Amino acid sequence: MTAAGPTDLPSPRRSWRSFPDHSLGRALDGHRNSLGLLRLALATLVIFDHAFPLGGFGEDPFWQYTRGQTSLGGIAVGGFFVISGYLIVKSGASADIIQFLWRRVIRIFPAFWGVLAFGAFVVGPLAWLRRGSELSDYFVWTSNGPFAYITANWTLTINNYGILDVFSGTPYGQQLGGASVLNGSLWTLAYEWGCYMLVAVLAIAGVLSRARIIVPVLTGLVLVAQAISLAAPGSIAQVLPLLGDPQVLFLALAFLVGSTFGIYSDTVAFDDRIGIGAIAVFIATALTGGFLTLGIVAGGYAVLYLAARLPRSVQWIGARNDYSYGVYVYGFLVQQSLAAAGANQWGYVPYVSLTIVITFGLAWLSWHCLEKHALALKSWGPGKGLPWLLRRGSSSWGGTPHKLSEKDSTDGAAR
Repeated sequence: MTAAGPTDLPSPRRSWRSFPDHSLGRALDGHRNSLGLLRLALATLVIFDHAFPLGGFGEDPFWQYTRGQTSLGGIAVGGFFVISGYLIVKSGASADIIQFLWRRVIRIFPAFWGVLAFGAFVVGPLAWLRRGSELSDYFVWTSNGPFAYITANWTLTINNYGILDVFSGTPYGQQLGGASVLNGSLWTLAYEWGCYMLVAVLAIAGVLSRARIIVPVLTGLVLVAQAISLAAPGSIAQVLPLLGDPQVLFLALAFLVGSTFGIYSDTVAFDDRIGIGAIAVFIATALTGGFLTLGIVAGGYAVLYLAARLPRSVQWIGARNDYSYGVYVYGFLVQQSLAAAGANQWGYVPYVSLTIVITFGLAWLSWHCLEKHALALKSWGPGKGLPWLLRRGSSSWGGTPHKLSEKDSTDGAAR
């Protein structure tokens, strides 16, 4: 693209962002976007959605609005995965594999382990005492005790959702026949980690640097698999058992749509007409049908379009302090705690409002006391990349440490 001359300048009546010769990547460059705000908003929407079953207020009306296609929480989580796909594929393309994996680990695991510990050793005991039980009966080494809750779930795969019968009496517990569910939101993190590993494989294979066309091809294949699965339920599972899980198809498609826009962000046009059209298609498919296929693709562009198009006055939200992850992982736990205490009896709005206040407070603590400090290690140890690992390996094996060439040093610094 050539530099703009006097006759190339956009009309003062229209923003430069309305012109398709400007890319999505340029529109979302650096911190000049509202991705942080959107992530926070999406995490909050999950709270509104979960309030219906957790507070005993019936079914999320979005199931009716979307003709059974999805819930408000489903839309929010899908938006999360689109944004994650856009950002993660860029990270995979710009860092070596050791850096990439290290940065993914320190972003997702510390806060996850923190919320597991908080649920097991703070919320659980308080809820146990509130019902009049002895604290000594809580800290037991059983398959459904607090210690088992940690050991069964620490890898991101949730194998044990509850502790004893702490929350069995909540509206949600009663709906499940007396089950005790501490934090039902955490199940999506294993799927997100799986998407990270997919990007890692693509990075190792050189796809992100030399064959990026494979990313949209893969997205198209998952889109076709989703369409077949919807048309003939169970048929895909007979060929590929992994795709028999509808959540794999839904979340992987959302992530890959974001990844496609991310890997081609330098060429995908940023245009108001495309953005408004994408929003219209997203709404139309959500209300009439086709949301789980065409709607996800249109919604992917719509989310990224809004991230670049929202007023600059709100772009500071989430740019430096990202509370969205904390809001997501603590929301369900807070809602269950409040329901156990009877706060849901005050009504939907007071219940949700109190949940948001407490959850945002915990998210603030999670970020400032844990997440921020973990992310500060992004350039420590493995964060230095493959050269660091080679030097460590050489030292451990008693050999001569690998000496970087001038080019290697320059490339490593650039990454």
